[in-house]
Amino acid sequence: MSVPRRVLLAPVLLLAGCTGPVAVPATGPATTQTTVPAAGPSVPPACAERVETGRLPDWADAGFTGDTRVRHVFGAGGEIVAILFAYPLVHDRGDGANNKILWVARPEPGRSEPAPRTPLVITATRDGTGAPVVREVEGGPGPSIVDLPAAGCWRLRLDWSGRTDTMDLVYRPASG
Repeated sequence: MSVPRRVLLAPVLLLAGCTGPVAVPATGPATTQTTVPAAGPSVPPACAERVETGRLPDWADAGFTGDTRVRHVFGAGGEIVAILFAYPLVHDRGDGANNKILWVARPEPGRSEPAPRTPLVITATRDGTGAPVVREVEGGPGPSIVDLPAAGCWRLRLDWSGRTDTMDLVYRPASG
């Protein structure tokens, strides 16, 4: 499957402190924490969040009206997009707000009926660590609150309905 052109042309923001290979672990139950061996050469060497603010693609803008310019991050394979209703994402928010993310999966080509819906399993590994945390979005891609246990650059492996994609998201420390 080809990656949408907009992903290839997106500006890349490399963040200080977000370097080194990170393992992409297998999925597990919603609250499992597991140690994972070092990553192989197919994993990018640096964690980089690629937030875009342009229009959402047609396949991801259902339910939006007017101009659909909202912060979003495409999966590396172009199979899913994270629409960030909270930005920046913040670890340990103390302001009563939350880290709301709407996950929208690209429709599968050639499929006449929707795939069976399974939970979206998010396996997140903070850059420079080997201990992943797992979150689940019941019913598959859709609205979610995704809080992670520490500030930093997180590599996410996203698994749903027999499909997989990856992306990097940065959670900033709470200010104050």
